[in-house]
Amino acid sequence: MKTQILVALAGLLTFRVGAQSVLFDFDNAPLQSPFPIDLTVGGITAHLSATGAGYSIQSTTTASVVPVGFSGRFIYPSSINAADLLVGFSTPLTDFSILYASQELACDSSATMRVTAYMNGTLVATATTNATWNCTCTWTAQILPISSASPFNSVVVHYDAPPLPSPNPCQDYGVIFLADNMTVTPAPPPIIVTNVVKLPNGPFQFNFSATPNASYTVFGATNPTLPFSNWAALSGLTEAPAGHFQFTDWQATNLPRRFYRVSSP
Repeated sequence: MKTQILVALAGLLTFRVGAQSVLFDFDNAPLQSPFPIDLTVGGITAHLSATGAGYSIQSTTTASVVPVGFSGRFIYPSSINAADLLVGFSTPLTDFSILYASQELACDSSATMRVTAYMNGTLVATATTNATWNCTCTWTAQILPISSASPFNSVVVHYDAPPLPSPNPCQDYGVIFLADNMTVTPAPPPIIVTNVVKLPNGPFQFNFSATPNASYTVFGATNPTLPFSNWAALSGLTEAPAGHFQFTDWQATNLPRRFYRVSSP
């Protein structure tokens, strides 16, 4: 029987590798520096700017207010008026979060904060959160996160709405916030398949580019609808140079057809 190898992009199922998160704690930022500033951590550069009067870098020793959970140096508003925090990144991301504290001095509810993600200026996703009220009644801190399957390379952190009047109206709040501990997860490069060929005498081969030095496995099955647990891990994958992979299935000649998927880890 003549061997048929069915690979096409519809038949080659791929998964992306999970990337490591990077923490910007702002402790390496220049003290009392007004925005805009650039910070680089873990190979990712963040360009921080703002609307309105903006922000500056302050510390636990220079700031008049230090919310619970804040430490070292952090982002501090430059006025009592609302200002959006704008952050652009040198690489696309899939996840972003930042610790914030909005000004609430005698409230039993908290402001709504919004983060909106963009890719080259095009809207990708948006998310909101409210801090959980605590009995200290002052500058309650909360993490504002956003995740997206589609990558993004900039975010806007925005004071969206004041505290809700429940059960009692909040009388002492400001439309400002502090921020610390920004965590981002870079989007891994996509798996790009090239050079799909059947070699002389029957072996099947394809190349793909992906995250350099990451761990990948090629799985094979004769039926693409089988549960992933029924797919067999195959040998024959090499990487050279970094980020460029080649897979050769020397057993392909023994099967009427085979489907492949690339997975990491």
